[in-house]
Amino acid sequence: MEMQATIFLPIGMGLIVIGASLGIGKFASAAAESIARQPEAADKITAAVNLPLFLLEGVAILAEVFTFLMLIL
Repeated sequence: MEMQATIFLPIGMGLIVIGASLGIGKFASAAAESIARQPEAADKITAAVNLPLFLLEGVAILAEVFTFLMLIL
């Protein structure tokens, strides 16, 4: 019995989503804690947090696209 790539696709997608959500959650948690400690620096912290969060989400989306491409190719 031969294993097909379609069997592992949901596992890979699940790992991508779990990893991205853990990373975004830890990052947002650290930002919220920093804002709670220094409310006057909230604008700077928020500005510094936005770009890495967007990049992390973009990496997760690209990983999902590459997973689908591996299925097609």
